[in-house]
Amino acid sequence: MSDKYVIPQPPQAAIAVAGSSDKFPVRRIWCVGRNYIEHIREMGQDERAPPFFFAKPADAVVGDGATVPYPSLTKDMHFEVELVVALKSGGRNISVEKANDHIWGYGVGIDLTRRDLQIASRDLKRPWEVGKSFDMSAPCGPLKPASETGHPKNGRIMLSANGAIKQDGDLNQMIWNVPETIWKLSEMVELAAGDIIMTGTPAGVGATVAGDKLSCEIEGIGKLNITIGAPLK
Repeated sequence: MSDKYVIPQPPQAAIAVAGSSDKFPVRRIWCVGRNYIEHIREMGQDERAPPFFFAKPADAVVGDGATVPYPSLTKDMHFEVELVVALKSGGRNISVEKANDHIWGYGVGIDLTRRDLQIASRDLKRPWEVGKSFDMSAPCGPLKPASETGHPKNGRIMLSANGAIKQDGDLNQMIWNVPETIWKLSEMVELAAGDIIMTGTPAGVGATVAGDKLSCEIEGIGKLNITIGAPLK
């Protein structure tokens, strides 16, 4: 007997696959906080801290070319360019040595952040969701399969706003690399196919306003372009 839902089933959140009409279905979005040394320094945090994680809703994903409305309640939204890791399988307590076996592919993402609300929540020791988990807060470019890209350990990661470079780092600056991140996250939750991991951002994060055009690129992985739109009425 098939399931019968009492309301229409929500659409499946998904990310485009580069060079294909296929899509990658998104189950969960996990984000690593403060994973590049220079970004930790610019935020004034402890460089020696172990990794920590927060989540965004799956339907926060928007694709390349999207216009993202400037969100409500904030006067200080920031961009954070990140390497996106898409999982094809999962489990608990995944070892570093086996972590890459669970990766389907990679992409470029932006962790949009209502920085003023995030900082206020942090200072009050409250959850970060109001600052991190709003609508359309996880733009993501088309994914490339790991069979094409390999598992990158280095490569330029950059973001420009209106043609001016704001963030310019290298994947090798991650404190916790991708296999280590999967290992630590899988200690906390059971990972599964469709999970997305946003792996942290290099230095140079900054405010963005309506009308800005943000362009991102990770060497060998892909590109992402979005426009920040006017606030929704």
